[in-house]
Amino acid sequence: MNTAYTVADFDFDLPPELIAQHPAPERSGSRLLDASAPAQPVDRIFHELPGLLNPGDLLVFNDTQVIRARLFGAKDSGGAVEALVERVLPAAAGGGHEVWAHLRASKSPRAGQSVLFRNDQGEQFSADVLGRCGPEDSLFHLRFPSDAFALLERYGHVPLPPYITHADEADDVRRYQTVFARHPGAVAAPTAALHFDEALLAALEARGVRRASVTLHVGAGTFQPVRVDRLDQHRMHSEWFEVPQATVDAIAATRAAGGKVVAVGTTTLRALESAARGGVLRAGAQETDIFITPGFAFQVVDRLVTNFHLPKSTLLMLVSAFAGHATMHALYRHAISRGYRFFSYGDAMLLTRSSA
Repeated sequence: MNTAYTVADFDFDLPPELIAQHPAPERSGSRLLDASAPAQPVDRIFHELPGLLNPGDLLVFNDTQVIRARLFGAKDSGGAVEALVERVLPAAAGGGHEVWAHLRASKSPRAGQSVLFRNDQGEQFSADVLGRCGPEDSLFHLRFPSDAFALLERYGHVPLPPYITHADEADDVRRYQTVFARHPGAVAAPTAALHFDEALLAALEARGVRRASVTLHVGAGTFQPVRVDRLDQHRMHSEWFEVPQATVDAIAATRAAGGKVVAVGTTTLRALESAARGGVLRAGAQETDIFITPGFAFQVVDRLVTNFHLPKSTLLMLVSAFAGHATMHALYRHAISRGYRFFSYGDAMLLTRSSA
């Protein structure tokens, strides 16, 4: 980790009106800042992406599925509670009925208490509080009466990011989800992949661009600010991911043929670089708390499709590590001056890994 940088080095002024509150009318109709040659960035539309890639290149997507992770209800004492499920525990750990969750309440519930969650139709279910858990006991361990995924689908709300000010709407159910989402477990969308629709995927296939996938269940920690000044003092949240053997093989074949590995989103990049931490990309499932900052030695990813990120965030630090710190600031200044839309429902850019 490069300790020469502080959090202040990743700050920038963003006009609040550039924070996208709703997605573009069409997924692939959002804007794309082509920074593949960063000295001369080009303003494009996202559906132009196939022409920026070469036949034989490999796009790697995160195929996680966002769950309806936000719940509203009350403690058995009557006080209001808002929950954001961070993780559904695997069947082996809790029978598929147990979750880790953030809880907001005037007074935190104690182990042994119950929380009653309701949906908009007036239906309700009771969850038992088993205790505290997670990093520094910041989460609550809850037991649901039946399958957690099914209950969240019936009672939960789309977990829109904190900078989106409207309550979730019917359109968010569709648009805060990728068209190829397969494995439920994320509480935030892999937002760079939200720009892809079926027509664009078909155009990429016709271009000879290949596809592969990883699964990383994005946690709410992706929105947490860095609260220390020195980067080496920051502790990353942990997320579960899996890299299939088919993806490892596809990357090896791409490399052998001279193609480029293009990660769609920072979550995909984190999964791939975590799986290659020992110097060799390996298939399998594990937890990652990788913190990518300037000076990081990338092993797998050559190009990156990514949205524009929060000031002073770990994702902005990752982008700076990939493209170069000065390049990142120049590109963000360009994007702001051209009125690009920022964050989850915003626009995107295409980056090439810095050789520095």
